[in-house]
Amino acid sequence: MAKVSNLIITPVSSILHPYVSEKATRLEEMNQYVFKVIRAANKPEVKKAVQNRYKVTVVAVNMVNMPSKKRTVGRHVGTKAGFRKAIITLAEGDTINASKA
Repeated sequence: MAKVSNLIITPVSSILHPYVSEKATRLEEMNQYVFKVIRAANKPEVKKAVQNRYKVTVVAVNMVNMPSKKRTVGRHVGTKAGFRKAIITLAEGDTINASKA
């Protein structure tokens, strides 16, 4: 369990929600699913959380830190917050349905 400023992060709370994009949809064909996770999450915590929440067998977990991006609205310049995502590879035959997510 990770500890962030007196806040204990449990494996179940490390997953925020499934991440939907064109690439994530293509990865589902290869039995890989993408989730947005908290910054303090690590691979074993994410693996345990997915296995507990969706009752599947996780083969591999890959983590990616997405950088923040500059956004301009009119004359105002701001930033879109960066985030961390996890790409989960499931065992052959296991799937995560939209009804489970």
